[in-house]
Amino acid sequence: MSAHDVPDTEVQHPDVSMIAQWNGTADMLLQLVAGPRNAGVASPRRSTIERWENEGGAIRAANGPRVKKLVVFDLDGTIAESKAPVDAEMAALLGDLLRIVRVAVISGGNWPQFQEQLVSHLPPDADLGALSLLPTCGTKFYRYTKGWELLYSEEFKADQRTKILGALDSVMKSSHLATSGEWGEVVEDRGTQITFSALGQHAPLEEKQKWDPDFAKRKRMQASLAQLIPEFSVRLGGTTSIDITRPGIDKAYGIGKLRDLLGISIDEMLFIGDALFPGGNDHPAREAGVVCIQVRDSHETKRLIEAILACRHGFARESSNLEIR
Repeated sequence: MSAHDVPDTEVQHPDVSMIAQWNGTADMLLQLVAGPRNAGVASPRRSTIERWENEGGAIRAANGPRVKKLVVFDLDGTIAESKAPVDAEMAALLGDLLRIVRVAVISGGNWPQFQEQLVSHLPPDADLGALSLLPTCGTKFYRYTKGWELLYSEEFKADQRTKILGALDSVMKSSHLATSGEWGEVVEDRGTQITFSALGQHAPLEEKQKWDPDFAKRKRMQASLAQLIPEFSVRLGGTTSIDITRPGIDKAYGIGKLRDLLGISIDEMLFIGDALFPGGNDHPAREAGVVCIQVRDSHETKRLIEAILACRHGFARESSNLEIR
């Protein structure tokens, strides 16, 4: 399969329950959490354990893989619906997860989107010091000390920006796609990333889901763009979008920055996303060598987080020093 091929939805999202995914990768998942980051942290709710056991989950002895110290999530389609805020259940689960392991979020969205969708909805007592945020597919990196601090930003040069915008304009005209600016900008320059959103940045989710459900329209655009601007990374993202970044600056680059800035090795990370297929904007994480789990939607992500919390409840771990270096 070439880098621009996108499998059909049956392959992309196999009809396998999260319980089956768990039982197929239990040895790896049970190594996920190195231990409580803070003394006195409350265990996950017993209802999580009971639901897990009632649905056929099994707590297994862990052995083999390196302990996972960092869980990395995509945003849209993974912990939230497209451009929508995380719901109360997801926010609470992320708050619980931040108590026991470092968490990072890498997404094609820009920093304001992270604030609106994620940060402003986390519990008041969430450990933000354990959270790393990488907007625009890892081309920016924010960490929290006394406030959110931008560590780097990989901006386009003027000639690069001109070439990308020209290529997008050409492809949009030649493809004759029914795009609309009714719900915001169709092409958005995010400084470190240029994003095409067919129906606009703020289109209703139900409209976006109908526009390109099998990825066929964007796959054709992606192939054309790859010929016009082969020196850039062109990835399918979100529900109607295409993300373009500088060469080599994608989620794999963000994974490398997490490794360097947090002092956590690749084999101590787990990536969870909905676009891990070749050509998807999560796929570079897999290419970087991170253990990856593909989810269908945020509901599956919730069940996966609950499984991780259930394992933490069932096993004692050695605490570890995970300070940013």
